[in-house]
Amino acid sequence: MANILVVDDDQGMREFLEIMLGREGYRVAVAANAEKGWERCRKEKFDLVITDLKMPGADGIEFIKRMKDISPETLVILITAYASGETALRAMKEGAYDYIEKGFDDSEELKATVRNALAKKGIRKDDALFIKGVQDALCFGKIIGKSKEILKVYSTIKKVANTNANVLILGESGTGKELVAEAIHENSPRKSMPFVVINCGGIPENLLESELFGYMKGSFTGAYADKPGLFEIARGGSIFLDEIAELPPALQVKLLRVVQEKTFRRIGGAEDIKVDMRIISATNKNLEKSVKEGVFREDLYYRLNVVPIHIPPLRKRREDIPLLTKFFIEKYSREFSKEINTISTYALELLLEYQFPGNIRELENIIERSIVLEQSNIILPENLVLTGSIGTADYISDDLEIPSEGIDLNEEVAKLERRLIEKALAKAGGSKTKTAELLRVSSDSLRYRIEKLGIQ
Repeated sequence: MANILVVDDDQGMREFLEIMLGREGYRVAVAANAEKGWERCRKEKFDLVITDLKMPGADGIEFIKRMKDISPETLVILITAYASGETALRAMKEGAYDYIEKGFDDSEELKATVRNALAKKGIRKDDALFIKGVQDALCFGKIIGKSKEILKVYSTIKKVANTNANVLILGESGTGKELVAEAIHENSPRKSMPFVVINCGGIPENLLESELFGYMKGSFTGAYADKPGLFEIARGGSIFLDEIAELPPALQVKLLRVVQEKTFRRIGGAEDIKVDMRIISATNKNLEKSVKEGVFREDLYYRLNVVPIHIPPLRKRREDIPLLTKFFIEKYSREFSKEINTISTYALELLLEYQFPGNIRELENIIERSIVLEQSNIILPENLVLTGSIGTADYISDDLEIPSEGIDLNEEVAKLERRLIEKALAKAGGSKTKTAELLRVSSDSLRYRIEKLGIQ
């Protein structure tokens, strides 16, 4: 049962919140001003504090500042009758979890904000355990996540790691296919031997052949000495062939021989070289379709696809976004020597709603850029650079033309976002709760967007 403290000089508001939150099953204490609130927090541990902004003596912002010293783990929600973007920004920079306008439409909005705050508090505890390496369920090797979808991947890795079966990893770009391949190798009996990675789509065909198979001295101009290929280097270990769908037809034939017989010849060589290694392949394309189109050899496909592992896109595992975000914040805060340790509620809501066409790689890029730009100790929404907005794709005409002088993408997206929100507000009769439901966003996110766009 969560322990909540209400700090407000208005006795009526204190009593209202005490009764309302008590009915929700929370333990509730009250204080009439900041000083009494601090005193209660020194004597008792609270999960959440709800404080008014305007109070005699120290105000809500000052209260938040002092709370960070007294009980840094306690979350704070600010209630204010003077809500503005500037107020919200100040509160978030000082460490507030969220803020809500006094005179809210109904108690459901506050109840939802409290529930979300307590839920997020639980997520932050999980993240801390992950960073310390205590909770194994949150990671597998370098893969991060606890969603049902990613746990299935963990299970498959465990089952296949101790075998010599070839594995084909399938998934969109940026989903972490190489991390899965590395996890398979690191959990196998081959972990003390080499793990060799090559991108089949990033090297010209003539160079790719020599990289894979090696060559003999004098076999072509510039071959001044014998050179072992990656298959030789991977002997006893694992080789990861990324973007296997891009392998040219001539090399598909040669790879088939390696897979079937575990032998190959260097370019210009006359002797067969035998190797013991595991082949792990990956692609972001539909290999079955490539086989039907005659672009990829059917016999090679079945040899490589002994055990397929499907990596879900990030939009299918949204439960993992807070964990990944936390990880990248800590990673890049250390790298850039910054003291940024969290992300604001609104900013996280925007990430949770975003579709992430670039998957985890895009999330990492977004957080890295935000860490570079952020001047406070918390990532704020204005420093998140997302390529899309709410539902824009469905509202853009196929015959839309870009003028020769170009357009300001951010400005055009903001215009579309404003139109959608204004229409939804009108349809909902001004109710922000119903508007959020129509737009399929949270109340917190809608409130942030309305303030950002200056919608009255």
